[in-house]
This record gives sequence, C-alpha cells and structure tokens, in this order.
Amino acid sequence: MYKNYIFDFYGTLADIHTDEEKREVWEKMSLFYGYYGASYTPEELKKAYMDLAECRAVSTYGYETYPEIRIEEVFQKLFAAKGVRTDDALVLHAGQFFRVLATEYIRLYKDVTLMLERLRMQGKKIYLLSNAQRIFTEYEMRMLDVDRYFDGIMISSDYGVKKPDRVFYELLLEKYHLTPEECIMIGNDTKTDIAGAAAAGMHTCYIHSNLSPAHDLPVKATYVLDEMNIDRLCRILEIL
Repeated sequence: MYKNYIFDFYGTLADIHTDEEKREVWEKMSLFYGYYGASYTPEELKKAYMDLAECRAVSTYGYETYPEIRIEEVFQKLFAAKGVRTDDALVLHAGQFFRVLATEYIRLYKDVTLMLERLRMQGKKIYLLSNAQRIFTEYEMRMLDVDRYFDGIMISSDYGVKKPDRVFYELLLEKYHLTPEECIMIGNDTKTDIAGAAAAGMHTCYIHSNLSPAHDLPVKATYVLDEMNIDRLCRILEIL
C-alpha cells in the first residue's frame, strides 16, 4: 500500500521499562565514577546529572521548539566537574552502564520480526525515526537483532532535534529522497509520532501500546489500533 514504512522504536517495536529513580542506580554509578577519580555521593551525582540533562538541549539546526540533547555530553561533564579528563570510550561505557542499571527489561513486541521480514520480502523501504540516544538505541537494536531490517535509522540525539518537530521529519525525507505521500509513520504517541508526521504530509498509523501516554485516546490518524497487535497491524496495512 505504501512504499516507505517509518517506525518509532520504543513503544512501537520494542517494549522497555527503565527506572532511573532507583537508589541502586546512583549508588552503582557513584562507585563507577569513583573508580576514575570522580568522587560523588549517590545523591550528589543524581542531582548533577539531572541539572546537566535539563540544560544540555541545544538544537543543531537553530530550531528550538523541540531540541534534543546528546546524553554522552552529560556523562563527560560529570567527569569534568571533578577534574577528571576522559576519552570517548570511557564516556560511552559510563552512559551504557547507567542504561543497563536503569533497565528492568527490553524486548520486541510479538511478531515484530515477522512483520519486518514481510516488508522486506515485499520490497518496501523501512526506516526508523526515534526520539532516543544513539549510545543506547544503536546497541539495543543490535542486541534485539532488528537493525539489519532498516534502510535508514535516524536517532534524535544525532540531530539536536526530535519529534514532533517537523524539521526532524523533513530531514528524514530529504536524506532518503522520500515523497511524504508515499510514506506511513507508525507510532504509539499521538503528539510525537502522529501529529508530527501528519504535519510533514505523511499518512499515519497509531498503535495504543503499554508505553503510550495515558491521554492518547481518542486520536485522529489514518489508521488506529486501540491495542498492541502486530498481526492486526499487518492486516490493516496489507503487509501480507
């Protein structure tokens, strides 16, 4: 039915639960930083992290409506605040250790792989447009063995802008030479996925998953699924 299928990741293809409020996360992270000479109490580290994360959002394109951060800059500055010089590898490991500590589970929704395989067999182009951090999502996609299905992957931390900003959608269209009328955006958030894609001229498919915002129903989209059901999604979109 469409030439190009654009997916959100978390809440659409992958189910994830993280909890950054757990004291254990900050206890272990303070130990990690201490190994490299950056001494923090768990409480001090958490506050410093939150403060930095809130002020690091700067758009690469000077479009400030929905700017995005690069989370690795936050972890680097936490070292720098204690006078510790770092390299990229250490910053990457700090960020990923934090992610592992905070993650309670991550898994694909049922039949996601089958759907992606069907799309590939039908000669469709598959893209990812995700509000996420490269140092987390790239590795999680690889771990779940789904990165190989995509013709293009765009993660907001690489661009300094995120959904529903129309700029992010237009960057996707421009980079891969896509016509919006031939595209469908599939996501679980009415604001970031559905409204943003519609503003860029795309067709839309909303799935109400366990990670959808509570206020999301009712919703105006080309197609609406009131529950996570990939088999039903395939039938609606004629992914046979």
